[in-house]
Amino acid sequence: MDIVITGRHIQIKQKFRDVVESKMNRVTAIAPDAQRVQIVLSHEGNPRMHDTAMRVELTVIAGATVVRAEASSLDEISALDLALDKLTLRLRRARDRRKDHRKNYTPVPVDAGEFVPPSEEEEDIMGAAADANSPAAAVASDLGPGESIEVHVGDTPIVIRRKLHVAEPMSIDEALYEMELIGHDFFLFVNKDTMRPSVVYHRHGWSYGVFEIDTPENIKKAEEAKKA
Repeated sequence: MDIVITGRHIQIKQKFRDVVESKMNRVTAIAPDAQRVQIVLSHEGNPRMHDTAMRVELTVIAGATVVRAEASSLDEISALDLALDKLTLRLRRARDRRKDHRKNYTPVPVDAGEFVPPSEEEEDIMGAAADANSPAAAVASDLGPGESIEVHVGDTPIVIRRKLHVAEPMSIDEALYEMELIGHDFFLFVNKDTMRPSVVYHRHGWSYGVFEIDTPENIKKAEEAKKA
């Protein structure tokens, strides 16, 4: 299994790399087909967030399945442990679901692109885009599958990130399953029953919601087709 460790606003110490490698057997024990694990360590510079200054994001790619978890803590090791606990729980759920309920279903994650650390050229491109200093710059150009762009808004700390994902349409049940795997409160997908862009989201407890989007023109065409 490939282990990729990246730092954001922080230099990765060898001690952290050694600890990561020593703990990855927890992942392979549950997901022996795991091909890659991506670890992103970031540091929050705000002194008011000292207790959660270190953030660890874990992403495991096993075949077509992508499982994520993240956690923050006072130091990178404790943040890693917290994120790893969440990750192993989701990996077990994914494994059990495949065994008991999804024998013929191959999950199609929305964000399953292969992780490639940004090159200096890519950073220059992103920096040039940021110089545009406008939210419109984030959506001004066409993006290819997996490409992304980030734009800072003026002198504010606001950053707009845009990325193009390619995914096969899926059912609401499959979208809820993918949302659980990545640990988010929402999941964007194309509903294969309606072919509309849709979002499933977590409300409270075991309650979920679904938003679907369509244009007045499409709705009018559908109504006219029913009358015909």
